Amino acid sequence: MSSARLGRPTTSAVERAKGSRRAGLGAFEVFTLAWRSIRANIMRSILTTLGIIIGVSSVVTLTSVGAGVQREITSSLTDLGTNLLTVTTSFGGGRGGLIRGPVGPTVTVSDAEAIRELDDPRIAGIAPVEQTNLQLKAGTSNINASIVGTWPDYESVRNAETEHGTFLSEADLAGRNRVIVLGFDVARELFPAGDAVGETVRVDGVSYQVLGVLADKGGSFDSPNRSAFVPLSTYLQRIRRLSPVGPPAVQSIFIKASSASVMSELQASIERLLAERHGTLTPEEYDFQVENQADILASLNEVTATLTLFLGAIAGISLLVGGIGIMNIMLVSVTERTREIGIRKALGARPRDILAQFLTESFVLSVGGGLLGIAIGLALSFGVLPQVGLSAVASPSSVGLAFAFSAAVGIFFGFYPARRAARLDPVDSLRYE
Repeated sequence: MSSARLGRPTTSAVERAKGSRRAGLGAFEVFTLAWRSIRANIMRSILTTLGIIIGVSSVVTLTSVGAGVQREITSSLTDLGTNLLTVTTSFGGGRGGLIRGPVGPTVTVSDAEAIRELDDPRIAGIAPVEQTNLQLKAGTSNINASIVGTWPDYESVRNAETEHGTFLSEADLAGRNRVIVLGFDVARELFPAGDAVGETVRVDGVSYQVLGVLADKGGSFDSPNRSAFVPLSTYLQRIRRLSPVGPPAVQSIFIKASSASVMSELQASIERLLAERHGTLTPEEYDFQVENQADILASLNEVTATLTLFLGAIAGISLLVGGIGIMNIMLVSVTERTREIGIRKALGARPRDILAQFLTESFVLSVGGGLLGIAIGLALSFGVLPQVGLSAVASPSSVGLAFAFSAAVGIFFGFYPARRAARLDPVDSLRYE
């Protein structure tokens, strides 16, 4: 008759209990006993940590993607101009009445000229902009692009450096010259076989000479790649073809500050100037708005950070599920090893030795799952996601937080089973079938 049927302890249980004959166990011995128990049921241990693995890898991947999106937004705005103020029409302002707000654009070319006449050393450049979409033709090629009328300062204000040729000049603006600067994609599609500089492009039936081609800015937000630039005076005369009463309106005025430290002061000065010109006394009446690029960037970063935190929190739910799974398996393990616990106590193991062993087992499972989850998350972030066009930036803080949380889950959810094991009565445990 087998020893198991006679109620005798099995050989493996006795071997696992040998380390408890002394009054207490060292940290290394506790870890060794815990590791032996985990290896004895390796497949169950792997399945137990699956929730932790999925949770940690999801947190690492989603937070990396969120950080990557945030970096892309910051980089895109920086590439299109730094220390930037933007003046546009505020359709929520005005003097009130039955219809609140202006009935059309209120920012004009004369506003831009007035700002330039300030001759403020804090202003590094100014460029009013008016634009529309039109068809451009060159030979048999044609493309629909955004035609932008602006001033020469646009090149420095919006970092629109040319790769070939030159940008617009003050002479082109004063003479209303029919010249044009092409964005990278526009030039490539209209002139696929060679250099576009010096060639002729027809815009709305009018010929323009190509002065230059802008450098490639990629497909980022507000990229000039699919735009073409003409002098604002030429745009107003030949493309808009309007004779408005009063100074012509523009969609926006871009102003580059000399440094980031003066942006707030410069913004306030421009608001005072425009308020006086437009006859509006209080901010509630302003029919214009002056936006600070730093404020816009901060708002966008706040939105992306909130979204990243939200996604990370959702992914973190699986960590809790994984912790519950660890607790369930540890409770099953306590039941299965009741006789082993009784033998160990009979050989002199104290309750805290039993508590330490089971808590160590839970901790090792969660930490092991956390490390594997981090490896999978980083592999997805930098190996798989870039293949589908998503950039990722691994944040050491998010990786460390995910790992720390996985370790905490193991301790938290492993404490109850370990405490239950430590409290088992040795006599009842030895009788357990």
